[in-house]
Amino acid sequence: MHDHVTSSAHHPGLLVLEDGSAFCGVSVGADGEWVGEVVFITSMTGYQEIITDPSYWGQMVVFTCPQIGNVGVNPEDAESLKPWVRAVLARQICEQPSNWRAQQSLPEYLRAHGIPALSDLDTRALTLILRDKGVLRGALSTTNLDPIRLAEMARSAPDMSTLYPAEHVSRRQPESWTERVSPTWEVLDRTTGSAGSPHVLVIDCGIKHNILRLLAGLGARVTVVPAACSADEVLALRPAGVLVGNGPGDPVAWPQTIATVRALLGRVPIYGICLGHQIIALACGARTFKLPFGHHGGNHPVRHLASGRVEITAQNHNYAVAADSLAGLPLEVTRINLYDGTIEGLRHTAYPVECVQYHPEASPGPHDSLGILSEFVSFLQTRSQ
Repeated sequence: MHDHVTSSAHHPGLLVLEDGSAFCGVSVGADGEWVGEVVFITSMTGYQEIITDPSYWGQMVVFTCPQIGNVGVNPEDAESLKPWVRAVLARQICEQPSNWRAQQSLPEYLRAHGIPALSDLDTRALTLILRDKGVLRGALSTTNLDPIRLAEMARSAPDMSTLYPAEHVSRRQPESWTERVSPTWEVLDRTTGSAGSPHVLVIDCGIKHNILRLLAGLGARVTVVPAACSADEVLALRPAGVLVGNGPGDPVAWPQTIATVRALLGRVPIYGICLGHQIIALACGARTFKLPFGHHGGNHPVRHLASGRVEITAQNHNYAVAADSLAGLPLEVTRINLYDGTIEGLRHTAYPVECVQYHPEASPGPHDSLGILSEFVSFLQTRSQ
């Protein structure tokens, strides 16, 4: 909710969780009142990529890194056209960045987009509550700091599982994507590959820009389509392969995309990332469940079962595929999370369909998994020859 939004001078702001826990901070973002799901993230870098990731739609993000904002904000590091977080919560938010690439301070950027931000929060205590009790709803105000009223607002806030985010984060029309970057982070020109490049159709559930940049940089011709696109509409565009991207919320809140993927099985190669991984699992008959406090960070170890190799991965999701729901299904587990044993990768045993729960595009995060996108594009190139 947004009762009103104005620019912010320095004054107190209050966050209250649904359990009544209250945290006072200094408002450096927009003024107003908001409710949302509160999650914590353990990444030490990449705050701009995090706040512009559409997967954080509806969520107030607690940064466990002691300081953010020190390198400011620049257009190149954005993962979408605007920030999607409901609020930024941190121990210290720097207002005077020191970096040659910075074009704005983080507080200026957040105020320009109507996003609240609280600095000087006790993020250690806040994170411990979320770790022990799980994800909680919160209410944030910079205008009326009554903790009892805010606690009731938090308890009355909608649960994320009841929301349908597609109308907020997905494109309305198919679009060609031309911006490119190589897996070694060399910025390429904006032209696409040759006419023989494999056509990758990306289903936009809140896709991050660097996934698209890397696909184009690897030689694919990329088209991005709305999440509500039907299987017939997908096939009419004659893709060599389909990638189902990341996005926010409960995966069962994407019924049209699940139906599309189910109808595409066996008709075109498919790869899924994060939410796309969960959607593929649901399309094949599996179940998903909500994790206690989710996986949010750039330090999650994942084991590739066939090779035994461990990759450090970037993750951002609150849901996972239920292992006990795979019995009798044509799905094979390919990767597991070494923190909690949850499923991090699946492969269809009959069709060219694979998916991973984490983010291989490394924005932000380690580069261990960049090869996943390269393997997908190479596979499509081989099939087209």
